Amino acid sequence: MNIIQCYAPTNDYNENVKDQFYDKPQSIVEKCQTKDLTILMGDFNAKVGTDNTGYEDIIGRHGLGERNEN
Repeated sequence: MNIIQCYAPTNDYNENVKDQFYDKPQSIVEKCQTKDLTILMGDFNAKVGTDNTGYEDIIGRHGLGERNEN
């Protein structure tokens, strides 16, 4: 079992910093054996809002405000 804990930069950071962050967990997950259970958890500083158009199977309409790009 692999547990990966991370904390994402907020939406105030520039795009380069956010892209670098998301590359790190991706590279770690790719190193995990596919037969192992891998859990990626943490605070991704995302605001999902109430508009779940296109994501109905993934997120509900339980957020507040508007979705950010994080």
